Amino acid sequence: MSVYVTPAAANLNTGFVVSVRIVAKEGEADTIARILESLVAPSMAEPSMKFFMPYRSATNPAEFFVYELYENAAGWDAHNASSHFLNAVDQLVAKAAARERVPFVPFVR
Repeated sequence: MSVYVTPAAANLNTGFVVSVRIVAKEGEADTIARILESLVAPSMAEPSMKFFMPYRSATNPAEFFVYELYENAAGWDAHNASSHFLNAVDQLVAKAAARERVPFVPFVR
């Protein structure tokens, strides 16, 4: 496997990545933004979490992307079982027109 990242970025290229795309229902974008923001601190406090950051589209304020980086798939499983995640999902489901979660693993380093 070839190495493409700098040593400083190497930590971001190992582990288990999950990308999440959420599209808010009409009038629910700001609520979804608040829910996602409330997840950052408790998610980053999880032992296997390396990075958790929500983003909002610059061209469509109703569209969100969340980048999650875990040490391994077990970390993702633990996140999915956490109370802060389960509470957020309960709130998000009714406010999202679309939600897609896709796991990835790195194939270049």
